[in-house]
Amino acid sequence: MSFKRSNSMSGLSIADHSKNSFLELKRKKEHRYVIFKIDEKKREVIVEKTGSPAESYDDFLAALPDNDCRYAVYDFDFVTSDNCQKSKIFFFAWAPSTSRIRAKMLYATSKENFKHELDGVHYEIQATDPSELDLEVLKERAH
Repeated sequence: MSFKRSNSMSGLSIADHSKNSFLELKRKKEHRYVIFKIDEKKREVIVEKTGSPAESYDDFLAALPDNDCRYAVYDFDFVTSDNCQKSKIFFFAWAPSTSRIRAKMLYATSKENFKHELDGVHYEIQATDPSELDLEVLKERAH
């Protein structure tokens, strides 16, 4: 059984599976990343893909479409200058310049309410070009 929570600002609902996948990433470390898409017919944010903990940042980037918008969360592990292992969760709003204007508008107007449902996100990255997704951007933000 699937329950949905309405996202009143944009009229979208958020599938329970979307929220549960985020919690599995955050609490249980079951996923390295989760990529979400808006199902325009159902007016719902759904999980498109999850990445196993062994997958890399390059695997995550390869999973993002070249010409369509997506939301994503990525669990970034790093070592601090004090040699401590840390983890930070990044939220991505991916809207490549080649995507449809309608899609860009839908993702832009729904982003804040969807992100609000993902309690525990540390940083947000909005990107329209792959150069804005460089691993160095994450490293700089996390430290």
